[in-house]
Amino acid sequence: MRRVGLGYDIHRLATGRRLVLGGVDIPFEKGLTGHSDADVLVHAIMDALLGAAGLFDIGHYFSPSDSRWAGISSLVLLEKVKGMVCGERFFRIENIDSVIVAENPRLSPYIDQMRKNLSEVLKIPCSSIMVKATTNEGLGPEGLGEGISAHAVVLLESAVASPKSR
Repeated sequence: MRRVGLGYDIHRLATGRRLVLGGVDIPFEKGLTGHSDADVLVHAIMDALLGAAGLFDIGHYFSPSDSRWAGISSLVLLEKVKGMVCGERFFRIENIDSVIVAENPRLSPYIDQMRKNLSEVLKIPCSSIMVKATTNEGLGPEGLGEGISAHAVVLLESAVASPKSR
């Protein structure tokens, strides 16, 4: 059995915060606001994984009102989501396709490290993870430099044989 999940996240940019995307600290005058490190790429991937597995969204499991998650690396949360999806629900991650929408900074120099970070946490090959970056052509909050968003799609395969295949 195969299942597809879609994830999306957006956060505001603000001074005095680190900009973390795909677990990479990116030099920039602003960072994303949020309860955790506000890594929109990882959050979108987590929501896509949870949705494909038939689970609730990340806010259900990692509420912003819970002080345990304050300032936490989203890669730590991704590892917990992997345990829920792959360990408890017995799915295998086939592939991830994602896109970050940001007018600035230029993200292409950091894409390979983002893919490597995701690969290490999820224990899947980099070749199964695609991260792309685009601008919003000056439109919307991303285009105006007010925020950064990310979209992700994942494909899961059941790691348990179905009754038909036994």
